[in-house]
Amino acid sequence: MRAVWRSALGADPDDAGADPVSYRSMRLLGLAAVAVVVAGAFNSDPAPGWRGVHLGVSVAVATFAVAAIALLGLAEPADSLVVPLLAVVVVAAAVLVGLQPDGPGSLGVFPAVSVAALRLPGRVADAVAALGVVALAVAWTVGGGAHPVIGLVLNEFGVLAFFVLAVFVRRHREANDRARLLIAELNETRAAQARAAALAERHRLAREMHDVLAHSLSGLVLNLESARLMAERDGADRRLSGAITRAQRLAKNGLEEARRAIGMLREDALPGPDRLADLVAEFELDTGIPCTFVVDGDGRELGADGRLTLYRVAQEALTNIRKHADPDRVDVRLRYEPSRTSLTVDDHRTSGDRPSAGDGTGYGLTGMRERAELLGGALSAEPTADGFRVTLWIPA
Repeated sequence: MRAVWRSALGADPDDAGADPVSYRSMRLLGLAAVAVVVAGAFNSDPAPGWRGVHLGVSVAVATFAVAAIALLGLAEPADSLVVPLLAVVVVAAAVLVGLQPDGPGSLGVFPAVSVAALRLPGRVADAVAALGVVALAVAWTVGGGAHPVIGLVLNEFGVLAFFVLAVFVRRHREANDRARLLIAELNETRAAQARAAALAERHRLAREMHDVLAHSLSGLVLNLESARLMAERDGADRRLSGAITRAQRLAKNGLEEARRAIGMLREDALPGPDRLADLVAEFELDTGIPCTFVVDGDGRELGADGRLTLYRVAQEALTNIRKHADPDRVDVRLRYEPSRTSLTVDDHRTSGDRPSAGDGTGYGLTGMRERAELLGGALSAEPTADGFRVTLWIPA
């Protein structure tokens, strides 16, 4: 029954976090005690007047050794056998005391009552201790010896001392367990308070963004709409009207992004790969540049951070193309590979000099690169033979 000694020690040699040295030391100490009792029994003189004492000693020693070894964990008995085994150890040790009053039999009672105090419920442990006291008293009364009264007193005192000490050890261990539980609950409470404070701050930021940024962008959209209508009414140049229309579309997109950011702060649904097709369509509509979107492989759940990173990288890459390049076409490809997910944004110009799309060191791509690295992935931005390419990959 390893559970007896595991519970008594507070450690399990089979557990990664346990202290195997303590368990082995306790087991070796118990085996040493068994060896002392067995060896001492065969080298001690029997009580006067006993016949056939050698046979009785052999039976008592064998019974004691088998029960003690089982308690040490070598025989792996069931939990229901713990109390009977303890009783057998106590009685067998008491029999040895009766047969050999000057022998080491009493040593077998001390560890038994200690294990009972450490392992068993209070009343059951008290019963085992009482059994040890009574059994030793009977043994010394029957066996006698050179100094029966002194031997009886010393042995009874030893039993009670070991039992009380083990009770204190058990209570100390239980107090430590309660303290650890309270500390864990305190840490959980503090973590919950921190999460609540962070959530409150996010909600405050969401309100500020809504009241300032969203309102400002809404006003900008309305003013641009008014300017467009005035330009059309006054017969202004079509290029002016087109520029106002594009500015209005950008303001609307900015307003939508602001609302999405507010939703993110409020833990609403985050944009992800499912929004890439709409992002590509908006880019093509706004710039007039043909833009294709292709998905390779079967889609899978990437987690909130992975989904948002894919969307933000595509958004940043298309924004850079809008600001820095004048390509003939743009290709966006999302690949679901066995061990990772990748996103590639290519812009192409078939003829003529093309403006530089940047060197990939801007703050936007730097932030996306850092976001990818936090996920265990990577982001690269580099020129190609006919354009510029941004590539992102994150673990699957």
